Amino acid sequence: MIATILLSFGVLFLAELGDKSQLMALTFSLRYRWWVVLAGISVASVAVNLIAAGVGHFLGTALPANAIAVVTALTLLAVGLWTLRDALSGDDDAEEAPAPPSARNAFLVVISAFTLAELGDRTMFAAAALASSNNWLAVWIGSVAGMIAAGGLAILVGKLAGKHLPERGIAIASGLLFLFFAGKTVLDAFVPALGGWGSAGVALIAPAVLALGVLVWCKRGRSAARANELADIQR
Repeated sequence: MIATILLSFGVLFLAELGDKSQLMALTFSLRYRWWVVLAGISVASVAVNLIAAGVGHFLGTALPANAIAVVTALTLLAVGLWTLRDALSGDDDAEEAPAPPSARNAFLVVISAFTLAELGDRTMFAAAALASSNNWLAVWIGSVAGMIAAGGLAILVGKLAGKHLPERGIAIASGLLFLFFAGKTVLDAFVPALGGWGSAGVALIAPAVLALGVLVWCKRGRSAARANELADIQR
């Protein structure tokens, strides 16, 4: 059983490296408290890997990946737009972004986003495949530990990077990344011929255009604010 746990841990940890779920963990860590993100990842990992182990051991079939991809994309899109709205709704001269949502709301967002993102993902298929020929309980334990470890690594990177970035910039970047993940999720499900890099390139178009628009909007706002300040001084 210990060997199966270690095997499952290694397979899931390696599968998560560079995966969209780990990038989501990094993105969430830029916006929410680290312990909230880690707790959400842990709950989602327990649920998803329990499903994967059960599917692999008892059914041997996969969940409807395309339908799940659509729901996941809509969830990520909503989170991205919500984050951008909060980041851009404050005063243009403010250096800090609006206060992040409560721990409870953030916790629910992380759980729902990760659960939907992992359902039908390659890591779930990996766990299901392991459970089809090994002890399902050991696979479940090892898979949960591997996924949490990968998420924890991403959170650490996000927190270290976040210390050197402005709060509003972090919020805007987080919102744009969620939009990117939403687009890539749909493309991976419905246009697999693009491949990983192809889908990433196409999904990057909309966030890049939006980022350019936000940059222009912010510069115009700052220019207008400076003009008003000069006018007030001259008076």
